[in-house]
Parts: sequence; structure tokens; C-alpha cells
Amino acid sequence: MPRPIARRKTKKAVAKRFKVTATGKILTSQSGRRHLAGSKNRKRKRHLSKMKQVDKTDEYRIKANLPFA
Repeated sequence: MPRPIARRKTKKAVAKRFKVTATGKILTSQSGRRHLAGSKNRKRKRHLSKMKQVDKTDEYRIKANLPFA
């Protein structure tokens, strides 16, 4: 019997935190909105709710854990 080809699994923790766009960029939600929000103004909280692009130095590690993205 031939041995099956080894396949990489998607790391589900990474899949829940990051999103890969059609052009290959990686987006993630910003930190700093969970608690102590009373001291932050509305504009700051509104901007924190949007996604941000991950730095290029981290892209390789994230894409390695998302083999099918």
C-alpha cells in the first residue's frame, strides 16, 4: 500500500484571528478595545474597531500556519 501524502493542517487559532485578502495581505483586529474603554474617546474606539494590516515581517509566520489561504 502506498503511504498517504503528509498534509499541513490549518492552525485554527490563527484562522480565527487573521483574514487573508484577495491580494494576499493579512488583516487583523486592533488591540486596546476590550477594557478601560471609558478613558478613550469615541473617535479612538471607532478607529480601533477597524481591521489593520499585519506588518510584512510577521506575514511569513502567519501564512505558514494558514496553508490553504
